[in-house]
Amino acid sequence: MSLFSPLTIREVQLRNRIAVSPMCQYSSEDGFATDWHLVNMGSRAVGGAGLVMLEASAVVPEGRISPQDLGIWKDEHIAELSRIARFIKENGASPAIQLGHAGRKASMRRPWEPSGAVPESEGGWSRVVAPSPIAFGPGYLVPEELSQAEIEGVIEAFAAAAKRSLDAGYEIIELHAAHGYLVHQFLSPISNHRTDEYGGSYENRTRLVHQVVARLREVWPDNLPLFVRLSCTDYVDGGWDLDQTVQLSKELHAAGVDVVDCSSGGNVSHAKYPIGPSYQVPFAEAVRQAGVPSVAVGLITEPQQANEIITSGKADLVMLARELLRDPYWPLHAAKVLGVDIEWPIQYARAKN
Repeated sequence: MSLFSPLTIREVQLRNRIAVSPMCQYSSEDGFATDWHLVNMGSRAVGGAGLVMLEASAVVPEGRISPQDLGIWKDEHIAELSRIARFIKENGASPAIQLGHAGRKASMRRPWEPSGAVPESEGGWSRVVAPSPIAFGPGYLVPEELSQAEIEGVIEAFAAAAKRSLDAGYEIIELHAAHGYLVHQFLSPISNHRTDEYGGSYENRTRLVHQVVARLREVWPDNLPLFVRLSCTDYVDGGWDLDQTVQLSKELHAAGVDVVDCSSGGNVSHAKYPIGPSYQVPFAEAVRQAGVPSVAVGLITEPQQANEIITSGKADLVMLARELLRDPYWPLHAAKVLGVDIEWPIQYARAKN
């Protein structure tokens, strides 16, 4: 088993263990994918990745991080998303899409704009929702607590988004339950102060993710994989942590989740991160040692580094983000560094040697 070994998950075969991490582009209008998304995602498929995952796509309009987020809350979104999936597949990669809801971190400005919430006059919205009425931090809106009826609506929105993903030709969906967005907000005692069946105990705080996964598995075909991205720690005492992550990963795997994508943080504005090469890989290793296939992320930039993660059994896949922004053809270059002969796109073959 190595970085360029194929991987079969249910009936989907990936040509290698390199995945494109979902990265928000903040380049949509009314949730629609554009030519930017086609070229951005398509170039990574041409560049040799085995799995290409679209950015967090909002399952409801108020679930967008910014007004320019990608969306999948209405059928009209399907056509452009389908165009992207088709191109990814035609170029040898498996098309995947991450389904998300920002919760209390919604209606914010894009990273390159002055920070703060977006007012309604500029396309934002005044009502954001969360498990509890606790703002993420300075500059963020104070959310309204979701009612149980609204929670049921969120669950159904994820199911409807999964159906649209299937209609658009995606082979893998990933539930975004990390980075301080809505599902993570329910998991963490830092952001979830509810006193009903969705708050308090570990069982109650994990209830939403279990219910969403159950609905996704009802509508997502048995032959296609389901991923979940988790933040494996909040990096603060009393928050969500690795022990809870490992326990939840085992439960979700038994419930039909094929792979846990192991990230961290995002739910506490003042958390301190031990950032460095491969700093999140131990999370993926812990989940995999518990018997659950995992994805490693976090400052993975070098071919030998990525290959060692796979050959040593720390994870089943590696997801690259910023390195693939810098070099869409990183997999082709990594193969050369590692001495692996892989097929280049026929249009580029003359440049291989």
